[in-house]
Amino acid sequence: MPPAHKTPACVVNCAAYDSNGQRQNITLDAISDVLAVDDGSFVWVGLYEPEEYLLDKLQEEFGLHDLAIEDAHNAHQRPKLEAFGSTLFIAAHTAQRVDDHVCFGETHVFAGQRFLITVRHGASLSYTPVRQRLERDPKTLTHGPAAALHAVLDFIVDNYQPIAAAFEQELDALEQDVFAESYKRDTIRRLYQLRKELTRMRMAVTPMQDILAQLMRTPAITIPDVVRPYLRDVHDHAVRVGDTIDTLREMVAAAMNVNLSLVTVAQGEIVKKLAGWAGLLAAPTLITSWYGMNFESMPELHGRYAYPVLIGVVALACTGLYAYLRKIDWL
Repeated sequence: MPPAHKTPACVVNCAAYDSNGQRQNITLDAISDVLAVDDGSFVWVGLYEPEEYLLDKLQEEFGLHDLAIEDAHNAHQRPKLEAFGSTLFIAAHTAQRVDDHVCFGETHVFAGQRFLITVRHGASLSYTPVRQRLERDPKTLTHGPAAALHAVLDFIVDNYQPIAAAFEQELDALEQDVFAESYKRDTIRRLYQLRKELTRMRMAVTPMQDILAQLMRTPAITIPDVVRPYLRDVHDHAVRVGDTIDTLREMVAAAMNVNLSLVTVAQGEIVKKLAGWAGLLAAPTLITSWYGMNFESMPELHGRYAYPVLIGVVALACTGLYAYLRKIDWL
């Protein structure tokens, strides 16, 4: 454990906001002193992949529940909202696009009447821009932790939208390959990868809708009336992204089926053409094979025009068969 006077690197932000929304940086040890004075202020602590001792320190300062701290230690929680007395614990999945792939992380939030703690794990963008935006509008911060919580959840949901838009663009590009003349194995691989990422996105977005719906009904913390419409707006955005993800998953599944069907049809056409040419070769092969036998009394064997007649019969048979196969579209 580092010295008490030194702030650990995993502590991105530790500040108190007074009743006027003005910021004051504080140390972790000073948190309990700030909370002891009921002056309308609240504390906002931001962490990134904290060590165990630091969460234990926050549990001591804020009086957090053991089970909530245990969940925060583990960065593989399902998205959920749980109430521990007057404290809410929210586990939300975050997403960001890195090198044409979607990486997922988690944000664990502890929210009380006078504090907000955000704990980021994995692929999760920093909430520094959110905090800076709120600090430029101190009036919003006067509504307490609920306003800061709305801003964090809104930031998470807003980051889903460009990823969903990128999925739409990728699917449009893949549809061109699906209907291309030649089969590309890479197309079906990319479609499968896209469906896999869409499924993981759905596992992140759909529970967020439930979290936001529960948040507006929970009695654990007071949500000011002025903040509720904004939470409903975030919920609407989450629903819209969720609907987009579901639609894209269905379209990807349809594209995979169409791709495989087109491949099957193309293979059938090739087999038909091969069968047609095999039929054309079978006719002269059958006729000439008779004359390959060692018999003296073969038809037209000693006739003067036997050979030309045989050639004409073979040509006529092949021409008729070719015309018929062309008519039924086998050649």
